[in-house]
Amino acid sequence: MGLTVEQIRDGLDHVGRASPALAQAVERVGYPEPRIRVRGWHTLLRTIVGQQVSVAAAASVWAKLEALLGEGMDPADLLAAPFDDLRACGLSRQKQGYARSLCELVGEGAIDFHGLPADDEQAIELLTRIKGIGRWSAEIYLLFAEGRPDIWPAGDLAVQAGLGKLLALEARPDERLTRELAEAWRPHRGAVAIFTWHCYNNPAL
Repeated sequence: MGLTVEQIRDGLDHVGRASPALAQAVERVGYPEPRIRVRGWHTLLRTIVGQQVSVAAAASVWAKLEALLGEGMDPADLLAAPFDDLRACGLSRQKQGYARSLCELVGEGAIDFHGLPADDEQAIELLTRIKGIGRWSAEIYLLFAEGRPDIWPAGDLAVQAGLGKLLALEARPDERLTRELAEAWRPHRGAVAIFTWHCYNNPAL
């Protein structure tokens, strides 16, 4: 599971003691709610299904997959499914390739979602071996499904925009600057990341 309410609040309070701008932003918009996803390969399969489509379209594809393979689908079930059946569910050739890469790695035991490396960078490197899973997707998984406290998805445009708002920057910081600005916030950058999403479209800032 992701960071709890208490972990988010404690992390933001800790960072806020050294960052008046962040502390003031918390006072104005309040603490964010947790963002929780289920640990396991299904969550990354959902990520693949949802790439470059609307939330509604992704939900439709997922419902069709569950109808085809069962709600508790196993990696082997998907690997055994015919191409045309998966295409009828809404999975393109490319996404089928990504999904099969995920299922093969899980089936081979190359990725154990209940025993990922404790080191965040090592865990990201392992997850990005899955075709279609880049650094951002791996970071989001580790933050929302595992609740790792120091994940900082600096390439996320909403994180960049939210950070720019809460620090009152003239322009949205790029990925490099977003990483630099957060260095002093270790090991609580995950809480700040969740807060930047909270700030992104908040009219109080």
